[in-house]
Amino acid sequence: MIIGRIIGNVVATRKDQRLEGCKLLLVRPITLTGEDESSYLVAIDTVGAGYREKVIVVSGSSARLAEGMKDRPVDAAIVGIIDTVEVTD
Repeated sequence: MIIGRIIGNVVATRKDQRLEGCKLLLVRPITLTGEDESSYLVAIDTVGAGYREKVIVVSGSSARLAEGMKDRPVDAAIVGIIDTVEVTD
């Protein structure tokens, strides 16, 4: 799983028909302290996430197990909106 922050939307008017009606979001992975990493990924939103929210993203075969993603060409899916992250040493 990846912790990330929503940084934008992806609009694709032409796409695989199995992605019709799916919201695509641009996610920037973040560190446990909330600092941005340099990469980004496109993920399908399954939970109604919004701009600047911290989210949990699954990728690979786990993304296709997310609610409503069966038989869709998905490599990353947002499966949770994070309220807090607590790290204990």
